[in-house]
Amino acid sequence: MRKTSAVFTALLTLCFTISTVTGQGQSVSKVTPGNAGRTETKPAKVSTDKIEEDFGEALALIEKNYAATKQLDYNEVYKSSIDGMLHTLDPHSNYFDAKEFEQFRTEQSSRYYGIGATIGDLSDADGKVLATYIRATFDGAPAHKAGLRYGDKIIEVNGTNVVGKSFPEVRNLLRGPRGTIAKLVIERQGTGKRETIEITRDAVPQPSIAEAYMIRPGIGYIAMTGGFNQTTYAEFIDAMRSLKAKGMTQLVLDLKNNGGGLVGQAYRVANTFLSAGQTVFTQKGRIEGVTEPYRADNTKPETLPVVVLVNRASASASEILAGALQDHDRALIVGETTFGKGLVQNPFVLDYGSMLLLTIAKYETPAGRLIQRDYSNGDLYDYYTNGGVGRDDETPTSPKGAESHTDAGRAVYSGGGITPDFPIKASTIPIEEARLQQKMNNPVFAFALDLAYGRVPGFESYKVDKPITFGYDIAAKDFPITEQLYQAFRTFAVAKYGYTAAQIDKERKFVERALRAELVTAAYGTTTSFQVFAELDNQLMKGIELMPQAKALETAGEKARLNSNPRTTFNQ
Repeated sequence: MRKTSAVFTALLTLCFTISTVTGQGQSVSKVTPGNAGRTETKPAKVSTDKIEEDFGEALALIEKNYAATKQLDYNEVYKSSIDGMLHTLDPHSNYFDAKEFEQFRTEQSSRYYGIGATIGDLSDADGKVLATYIRATFDGAPAHKAGLRYGDKIIEVNGTNVVGKSFPEVRNLLRGPRGTIAKLVIERQGTGKRETIEITRDAVPQPSIAEAYMIRPGIGYIAMTGGFNQTTYAEFIDAMRSLKAKGMTQLVLDLKNNGGGLVGQAYRVANTFLSAGQTVFTQKGRIEGVTEPYRADNTKPETLPVVVLVNRASASASEILAGALQDHDRALIVGETTFGKGLVQNPFVLDYGSMLLLTIAKYETPAGRLIQRDYSNGDLYDYYTNGGVGRDDETPTSPKGAESHTDAGRAVYSGGGITPDFPIKASTIPIEEARLQQKMNNPVFAFALDLAYGRVPGFESYKVDKPITFGYDIAAKDFPITEQLYQAFRTFAVAKYGYTAAQIDKERKFVERALRAELVTAAYGTTTSFQVFAELDNQLMKGIELMPQAKALETAGEKARLNSNPRTTFNQ
């Protein structure tokens, strides 16, 4: 009746461990003030045998009496039991079953398994899905090697007709384990001919750095938005080397929406800019060897001015990096207050491929700030939404944590993430406008397909019937949306999708950006298309504007460092 599992053993062991370390390991009587003569007795230690007995009895009662007729999912029972226990401790301790643990390891290796293509569906004027198309492939990925291109219509996947099916259905059919075959029937956009292509699913790079390019003369931009994974530092060094070769003397490092990951990688990026001996972060915990400062060891740090962009979805390792550079006055932090996750998790691998990710310590920034914000009410929804990425920052609040100071004497505060030196909210649009733009993506995509394959008379120069060129930095001359081209699109959208000219004109800026991004995607790939939208990022534009202040801050920080250690000489 009952299945034994290493997961269950882990549950018992962890219950016993928690009971011990929280001091509930003995029965103690004491007299309290105002209650003379009365005693308070702490509960006796609960043994693992007792826990196992109670858990087994509860499981037996469920198996015998629960109303549902379906067979119990033991993995889900054990998983939910462990999750419930862990979430009484903190929001970030978690249990991963074997499947989830494998996915976790894959994500941290900066890759996933599949064919390596971006797909998207196209709907008609009534919202009915017509078909799903290849939007882009990734450099070196199986789909790219197989010759798939922008605009290829997906007809079948492994014998299943997918014409008219929703995007998620097609995506799920394309996914699969490494080494398995995805047999596609596609219709070429350029010729209308159908081809059968077999693609062996394989590892697809999922880089930490989405884009790195010169956004202004002398100013490099690195979008480190994909988390801190095993390849992050290597990607960063490659990006720095490439941008320096193009004349970079100032840097914008974008950590917006970077949810963290491997702290060792964040340490190495911070070490690039900090001098030997400067603290990057301090880890404080109860396990022997956990509490210790991590110091930079770089004798020749980078000296260029740096602006770091953050928002409320920047968390964990991102906050470690931003906090270290802020506390040492090494970078100007611009954007929104970060998420506020400063707890250290350690993976404990269990039998049968499962894993406990257990909080073992807290982080402190070099100035002694605790990044972690309050989670004492135990409400996970409130923690992640109202207090986290969904919180309302319209009315700035006064700092609640203890005050600390940067090397140059600036006040910084604990307990609520990293507060930027220059706060600026991301620009937003009303939800109804966003919905209209979402619908308008259909005529934009349909028109872009015609443009990319030379089917719009007079605009044959926009034709992109060739494989993607990766690693390209777009210029103003690339795919300009001229007045004539805009008018051609407006005529198309009115005739094919039933929009009025006034509706199109109201969203002209969106149309021009989206149409250009589609053409850039066709020619240079998905990530390069992000460059089209850079000028609309008000936080990024503010960061560029504040470069002189970043330079002044770097000078002040270096002066403070030398004053605190007059024997130190700076290596040019």
